[in-house]
Amino acid sequence: MSVTPSSGTPGKSDAHLKPGDEAAAGTPGTGEDLCPNCSGTGKIRDGAACPICEGTGRITQGIGGG
Repeated sequence: MSVTPSSGTPGKSDAHLKPGDEAAAGTPGTGEDLCPNCSGTGKIRDGAACPICEGTGRITQGIGGG
């Protein structure tokens, strides 16, 4: 999935998507949730940063339904 910036430098996105994100933060119809891979801790079993949320413990995902 790619993010198309709505403003700023053409071809360069201001939003950084982590591997677990479904959309950029602030996208309508999305919200922040705990990372399902690390349960919101930001770390995996060996103490390293979670690769899904990049150590934040949070991901952006779609909410609601239609």
